[in-house]
Amino acid sequence: MSGAMYRGAVRLVLFDVDGVLTDGLLHVTADGEFMKSFHAHDGVAVALLRAHGIRVGILSGKHSGALAWRAAQLGVDVLVTGCDDKAAGYADVKARQRMGDHEIAYVGDDVNDLAVIERAGVSYAPADAHPLVRARVDHVARTAGGRGVAREVAEHLLTGAGLSLDDAYRPLFEAWSSHDVIQ
Repeated sequence: MSGAMYRGAVRLVLFDVDGVLTDGLLHVTADGEFMKSFHAHDGVAVALLRAHGIRVGILSGKHSGALAWRAAQLGVDVLVTGCDDKAAGYADVKARQRMGDHEIAYVGDDVNDLAVIERAGVSYAPADAHPLVRARVDHVARTAGGRGVAREVAEHLLTGAGLSLDDAYRPLFEAWSSHDVIQ
């Protein structure tokens, strides 16, 4: 599908986690606990999308306490973790949200994301995504995974829907003055 024609219709943006919202590195403690690092710019992306009535979701193949905490902190609307079959997870989210493919954007970085990338109305990949993914998405970001790619996607969707960056950020400027935005 041509991403440009669907950007204005997007009502939900789904993000993969490892390699998209994180840099893909797995930090493991001596106790076997996993730690993840998230970029503050991506927190702003969630606030930006939600300020314009676009829901935000996470579709991840892994369970992570750090991810659950971050998703709760940001107020993510949809959280699916431990999803071995992302196509089935996507179909479930689509049904529960009562949306069509054209209303969903997906951001993925690896071959296990391809089934969702091929279904979503508009698809994105970080700059450092797998070559097969970069070849199939509608838009390859300039930003690498874990370095603020969600913010680039949010800005691309909103400006593609006809907003200037100033207009896109206006609700956040107002919220920042009252300290309501979580990064």
